[in-house]
Amino acid sequence: MQARPLEGIRVVDYSHFLAGPYVGRCLAALGAEVIKVERPGSGDAGRQHATVLDDEQSGYFLQLNMGKRGVSVDMKDPRGKAFMQRLCDSADVFIENYRPGALKKLGLGYEELSARNPTLVYCSISAYGHTGPDAHRAGFGLIAEAKSGIMQMIGTPGERPPLLRISLGDMYTGIHAVAAINAALLGRERSGRGQHIDMALYDTLVSMHEYAVQCYTLQGVLPEQTGHDMPTSTLYGVFRAADGDLVIAAQVDDAWKRFAALIETHGGPKGFGADTRLHHLDGRNANRKEILSVVEPWVASRPVAQVLELLDGIDVPCAKVQRIDEVIDDPQIAARGMVIEQEHPRYGKLRMSNLPFRFSDCDTTIRDVAPDLGQHNAEIARTLGFSEADIDAMQTEGVLYSKRGQA
Repeated sequence: MQARPLEGIRVVDYSHFLAGPYVGRCLAALGAEVIKVERPGSGDAGRQHATVLDDEQSGYFLQLNMGKRGVSVDMKDPRGKAFMQRLCDSADVFIENYRPGALKKLGLGYEELSARNPTLVYCSISAYGHTGPDAHRAGFGLIAEAKSGIMQMIGTPGERPPLLRISLGDMYTGIHAVAAINAALLGRERSGRGQHIDMALYDTLVSMHEYAVQCYTLQGVLPEQTGHDMPTSTLYGVFRAADGDLVIAAQVDDAWKRFAALIETHGGPKGFGADTRLHHLDGRNANRKEILSVVEPWVASRPVAQVLELLDGIDVPCAKVQRIDEVIDDPQIAARGMVIEQEHPRYGKLRMSNLPFRFSDCDTTIRDVAPDLGQHNAEIARTLGFSEADIDAMQTEGVLYSKRGQA
């Protein structure tokens, strides 16, 4: 087994909530030493987000910060500022997701840190980025989802768009930041210098459009809400069976022909499978309503399991619309190790979703749970050259803050 790719890389994670912490978690899985820096008292606001376990931890925080070491520093005290300067001097990567300009006030902007540490790769994540007329505006993933045109395309025609129940903007920006950081580290090997990476949630969601932008710029066509299927890719959508919902992807000509023949064989209209009007995408799109008038009742008259068995038998892509409990119990998810177990000293066994990294010669599964607030203050301070007397004084006076014991 090889060492994990980023072993020996030190990352300062000065971020909160989701996009930045997700980047730090990914880098930790890849072998980096990730040091989570939090404000004294309440720490990262994510500690009080969904599924709060006590006054210090939440499932949200545990999920996004596993594998990191934690410090909590009072930046208002000169000793706290000196601690952070030394920490950043020792770092290869710095992650932050505050509004542009906010960290300059603390002496933690890119210009300040790179002047002291020219090899630093500094990654900023914000709603709109550090340039442009909206750079100063606050924003979350929800704002980027609405602005990007993605939200307008989903949902039932005539109704307001649904709220996306996953943080698409944060997670998609986060994994792009991981890629950019690794590229910058590789580039540093040749140039000897780090650089500033400026990631925007709005940018990354606009980059996701695989067809909508071209539809408008090339043909002047605006995408519309389509509800449960895709009018430009018949047949591709969500269907209701007798006991649940499933998706069917029979938009490719050969798959459609097999699917149509199956429907005809199992109670559908005579000649449905042989209708050459429907053997090509343009014809299916033109006759979409007619097709749906056959497919929807055919699916609705059968249980999900039966429809899936029939479609799997002719190699037409399909799947049940699963609840999260079904996902966790899915044998495929178990086989891929996508739900990991961790033993927490206070909460016992934790089950969390894994990252999708798979390497042939190293294991990127994170075994260490997320840190308590300020848990590793003393340990990190020692690596920065602070004396035991200085560390004791900073801990006693709250410059290095902790609710629990420190290492």
